[in-house]
Amino acid sequence: MSEVLHIVVRGHVQGVGYRYYAESVATQYGIAGWVRNLPSGEVELLARVAPGDRSAFLAALQQGPPHCRVEGMRVGPAPRGLDCPEHGFSVRF
Repeated sequence: MSEVLHIVVRGHVQGVGYRYYAESVATQYGIAGWVRNLPSGEVELLARVAPGDRSAFLAALQQGPPHCRVEGMRVGPAPRGLDCPEHGFSVRF
């Protein structure tokens, strides 16, 4: 059974293609959800992840695309009020 993760990535992660990288990685693992930039300069994801894919998915997000610098990630359960789709992954604006 999958779990919905709320992930906030901080560092130099905006303006470097991080959202599209996250979308590509999520699609590779068959993960549903979305990614968006936050006004704080962080990137936020909501992702429906199968237990067997959790470690690899988080490791890929920690690495990020070229030219980014991930300084940290907060990972927890989805906060109330944020909905995660059952299928598909999108970049939100």
